Amino acid sequence: MLSWLFDKKKSKDVSLDHIGIDIHSHVLPGIDDGVETVEESVAMIAKMQSLGYTHIVATPHVMWDCYRNTPEIILGKLEDVRQASAKAGLTIRIDAAAEYFLDEHFNDLVSTGQQMLTLPGNRLLVELPYSTPLMNTSETLFSIISNGYQPVLAHPERYTYFYSDPSVYKKLADQGCELQVNILSLTGYYGENISKMAEWLLRNNLVTFLGTDAHKIQHLELIQRSNRNNWVSKYPFQNEKLINF
Repeated sequence: MLSWLFDKKKSKDVSLDHIGIDIHSHVLPGIDDGVETVEESVAMIAKMQSLGYTHIVATPHVMWDCYRNTPEIILGKLEDVRQASAKAGLTIRIDAAAEYFLDEHFNDLVSTGQQMLTLPGNRLLVELPYSTPLMNTSETLFSIISNGYQPVLAHPERYTYFYSDPSVYKKLADQGCELQVNILSLTGYYGENISKMAEWLLRNNLVTFLGTDAHKIQHLELIQRSNRNNWVSKYPFQNEKLINF
């Protein structure tokens, strides 16, 4: 395990105020595998505010075989959550984008110029399959860029089929893809091998953004109690540059 990151005798509740913005979470209720109710959404958002975040961009899945979310569905849920959060006295800014699975539906959205929900800076958060690599990853990334978007690859440390040749991560970055590592990966939540790969990406300065990828409040509680105080300051992240967009 990553003993230099996690020391039970020395660990303190982590503060993420120097990151400022979380660009990957599943806090909009009832539309993917994240929270189910508005009450759960507000509880998670309150926890994120207590961790030091000043801005959240919720990113529900758009995966046509499972979650057929459209901008209308997502933005409707966003308004519900904004109203409930304001009523609860929360001051954190809440926006929404999406986590797009690279499937045929995604290709259709991009190629036909349909509305896409983006992160600040016209960034598209995208994910790959977990079990087998796509044959056309490079072509899809080129298509994203050629259509005026900046691709951000969600949790690259979780695509274990890349482990046999980690240079693929640098190739993706060189192609113009920004990489977003999950803080949960660094806690060991997904297993030791994924923790080690997240650490490798950090040590090789390939990580542009950190995200929680929180689906439930227990994920945030794990982040809060598991991280060694101020460990994030060891590496340069660019989350803060997105706050003023």
